[in-house]
Amino acid sequence: MIATAEATYTTKLIEPAPLAFELPHDLEAGGPPEARGLARDEVRLMVSDRRTDRIEHATFRDLASFLRPGDLVVANDSATIPAALKATRADGSAIDLHLSTQLNDQTWVVEPRKTATHRDERLSLPGGASLRLLETYRDSRRLWVARLSTGQGTLDYLARHGRPIQYTYATQDWPLEAYQTVYARRPGSAEMPSAGRPFSEHVIQSLHKKGVGWATLTLHCGVASLETHEAPYEERFEVPLETARAVNETRAAGGRIVAIGTTVVRALESAAAADGTVAATSGWTGLIITPQRGVSTVDALLTGLHEPTASHLWMLEAIAGRKHLRAAYSEALAERYLWHEFGDVHLIV
Repeated sequence: MIATAEATYTTKLIEPAPLAFELPHDLEAGGPPEARGLARDEVRLMVSDRRTDRIEHATFRDLASFLRPGDLVVANDSATIPAALKATRADGSAIDLHLSTQLNDQTWVVEPRKTATHRDERLSLPGGASLRLLETYRDSRRLWVARLSTGQGTLDYLARHGRPIQYTYATQDWPLEAYQTVYARRPGSAEMPSAGRPFSEHVIQSLHKKGVGWATLTLHCGVASLETHEAPYEERFEVPLETARAVNETRAAGGRIVAIGTTVVRALESAAAADGTVAATSGWTGLIITPQRGVSTVDALLTGLHEPTASHLWMLEAIAGRKHLRAAYSEALAERYLWHEFGDVHLIV
């Protein structure tokens, strides 16, 4: 039996995120590693041990050498959708529109980019589609609940008229394929669950050969362009029965749960009892993981490198501790690791 989860939500964290640093522009990865002459699994891997504070540098292709037989890797199989659209206002001016989270068949949480909008405003979309802004989402100053009218299935419409969400650090328009993991199966993420991007079939096979298990869950990611210190909001997720069983059996046998990305931690923690036992669960999660709350379901985390105001850093501190996290980020800056979805990655063990 699959349990259902309902979200509780807050829009702001009480304190600033735990790191303060300046991210040099030249450490922002503006395109995929393939455009830099690398395979996706040839990005750099920083491995930091939260117990000893030891930090090692490797290539992601060597991931298996840092895991043990009996460990379980849990990945997010959500696929990225082309969620960015060009919209036209009644006065003829153009704006960028990002679809974030699908609430039901025609209703979405959306983000009109860098422009003031108002309730009941109607936007014209490519292909004769339209969108009407219904109300602000929660108490957000930038997100709206909107009704989307396309005359066809939304995914089919986006396949024709949408493009991947990109930000100013992108050096050009990259195709949707650049924003997919090799194991993506279930379309629904406005932005890629990017910690898993470096995985290749070769890396996955190397894990199998070492005796490391593999399991998946689904969490559809919304837009990541949060305001400073803004907490992530509700996202739809599913932890299937076979994954819940694999997590519980691995922990009972003494193996480690290795989460691929903060989305996996959020989903597992949302599906867990107080003792860390995970149940098959589907629904919405508004869970915000802080050091005060802690983490009970994962032992290691593979993640990208986060900006200094990112709320995800609270989760990293909950896993690694503030002292270790600061040391690891100082090392990443000194060694000139690359940030963002096309950048390098960090394994916390």
